[in-house]
Amino acid sequence: MKTFSATEFRKQFPLLQTVSDSDNVIYFDNAATSQKTLAVTNASRDFYLKNNANVHRASHFLSAKATKLFEVVRTKVQRLINAKYENEIIWTKGTTEAINLIAQSYGLSFIKPGDEIVISAGEHHANIVPWQHVAQQVGAKLIILPLDEKGIIDLHEAKQLISAKCKLVAINHISNVLGKINPIKELIALAKKHSAKTLIDGAQAIAHLPVDVQELDCDFYVFSAHKMYGPTGVGVLYGKQAILESMPPYQFGGEMIKKVSFTGTSYNELPHKFEAGTPNIAGVVGLGACLDIFIDKQFLPMAEYEQQLCQYLYQKLSKIEQVQFLVNGCPDIPVFSFTCSGFHHQDVATYLDSKGIAVRAGHHCAMPLLEGLGLDGSIRVSLAPYNTFNEVDFFIERLSEFCLGELNEKVQESLAIESDDGLEFISQDQILKLFNKANSWDLKHREIMLISKQLTRLDKSSRRAQDLISGCESDAWLVASINPNTAKFTFQADSNAKVIRGLMVIILSVYQHKTAKQILEFDIEEYFQVLGLMQHLSPSRGNGVKAIVERIKEVAYNYQ
Repeated sequence: MKTFSATEFRKQFPLLQTVSDSDNVIYFDNAATSQKTLAVTNASRDFYLKNNANVHRASHFLSAKATKLFEVVRTKVQRLINAKYENEIIWTKGTTEAINLIAQSYGLSFIKPGDEIVISAGEHHANIVPWQHVAQQVGAKLIILPLDEKGIIDLHEAKQLISAKCKLVAINHISNVLGKINPIKELIALAKKHSAKTLIDGAQAIAHLPVDVQELDCDFYVFSAHKMYGPTGVGVLYGKQAILESMPPYQFGGEMIKKVSFTGTSYNELPHKFEAGTPNIAGVVGLGACLDIFIDKQFLPMAEYEQQLCQYLYQKLSKIEQVQFLVNGCPDIPVFSFTCSGFHHQDVATYLDSKGIAVRAGHHCAMPLLEGLGLDGSIRVSLAPYNTFNEVDFFIERLSEFCLGELNEKVQESLAIESDDGLEFISQDQILKLFNKANSWDLKHREIMLISKQLTRLDKSSRRAQDLISGCESDAWLVASINPNTAKFTFQADSNAKVIRGLMVIILSVYQHKTAKQILEFDIEEYFQVLGLMQHLSPSRGNGVKAIVERIKEVAYNYQ
């Protein structure tokens, strides 16, 4: 067996050496997407530079070369998961499209009124919403398997809930929130007992566990390339040959047809029947470049190192008093979701981000799971074998620093100023002065957190549903009033997250006590650019800012 070196493995990933601003990055968001090896990016690049042609149907040598490069990866995937036949491997855009393909092609064709579709309470939205749609369309019923206290699908309850009415069991191999391996072999056997088909969402498992679809005896298994060091926009749908042959096509067009005629069209054989149009050839070729990591003997020692990392992080997190895990016990793979008592998850994540640590905060596309736990979000830390023990130590130090309140040890005096009218809101000039002095994201983040104290909190009884702003990463409210004499607006705002309250202060510094005309004419995006904040706003935070601004402008527009 080969020995595994995290240091050597890490060298394969260019982004982990340096990022654009020459600062090191600690990347702990691997459950969302993994980093890409140089071999992967080179393979995709070389395809376009040296072998670019469409696959399968052309007669020239370049197309033959491209087809060979493309199809050899299908063979590699077959070997990776031990599929019986090569044509059981269908290319998709990712796990989400693979599940939707099965829902549209198998679900709508073979599930009938009164049938039951079984999923679990721990599924990703991509394995919930398609089945809700199918159930609604055909008149079937959706059955939800509960989780036990460890966050694993409860087998005892499953035995009660999976009945002769069940036609499909669609569950995850490993939860993208809890990192726990579900007893899928037992659940597959239970489904077969009732002649139900099984779909396993392997998006989180494929990079961490050996997968043998013949041993599992599942009917479908799906995963994405981008979570196993491969390109985005490429996914795999494995399906048993006989089932795939019985299913109608999912999309129609080129490649998936055998003959087209105005009197009737016949469809191509597997796997092409489900691969309409020009595929992501460069992406598939790129995937092929990273599969050797899993196919050769490196996978087992890599998994052993990952387990050491997992146990180490669990022990360290367990010692932080404020950390509360979502479920009991150490996760089976290094995917940790937790909350910090007294702190909003977005505030924790943005603080870590200011220290160069990338984690994820929110509902992780698993709203029903979080709601079932009585939460509106959590922090998720997910590791890969290129992460190190030193990175874990640095993360723990920063998280402890945040939880112990060291961030606020040197809080500067309130920036509010007194005038004849009493307490005034911080001005645009004061904001500009503060952020011009803050020349790093760490310092800018600190200023956002400090000025959040400027926002007078709304009483909970004043948080009306009609004032809630959708689109923010945390619940946020905006209350507007207008002075009939001056036609100027006064805004009150609040949010559960301190970072959102800080951003609200920045926004209101230019809109508070302004007329509708002044509000509508002001360029807020340019303002954030001048403050040096645009490049640091994540999509969710950026969308939150946009949602707040849009609500303010809507109020102003309606008054005109």
